[in-house]
Amino acid sequence: MRVPPFERYMKWLQMCGVLLLGMLLGAIVYNSIYHAQFDALVSLKSELEVKLEQYETDIESLTEFKNQHTVIKSVLPHIEEEAGQKTDKPKLDKVTEAQLIKRIKADLSVFLGQSIYEIDSDAKLARKLLSRKIYTNVLEKDYTVEITTMLLVDNKLQVWVKVRLYERPPS
Repeated sequence: MRVPPFERYMKWLQMCGVLLLGMLLGAIVYNSIYHAQFDALVSLKSELEVKLEQYETDIESLTEFKNQHTVIKSVLPHIEEEAGQKTDKPKLDKVTEAQLIKRIKADLSVFLGQSIYEIDSDAKLARKLLSRKIYTNVLEKDYTVEITTMLLVDNKLQVWVKVRLYERPPS
């Protein structure tokens, strides 16, 4: 039996190899672009959901308290970045940040409708409630929250918190 000479098919095999390699590289580039755009879309969606929820609660509270000018009408929590944050600690992504803000806002919703002149006693209560509070199962991770600053401006209670990843003690 005779073996066919592969010199006749060498150019054709090289062209097929280049074509397959080009298809593979094209698929990799397309997939990376797709994932980058999808991550940007998820981030934008979570930001817009937070803003929409904030606007809806603002509308509800403004209509509820429209004749009362000395009460807290909305709560705006802000997550503060640590100034000396090490590079080995991962930053919070937008989805996790949105979930934490939603939970913090739900905990601080007891301030809505309270008099702005009596905020000092309630602020101490909130600090004790949220001091090193652990939020469990936020996208399969646990976080501790600590209030650093509370500010009341234009009937809006703004709260700055520090968030850290909670590390369970070994048992």
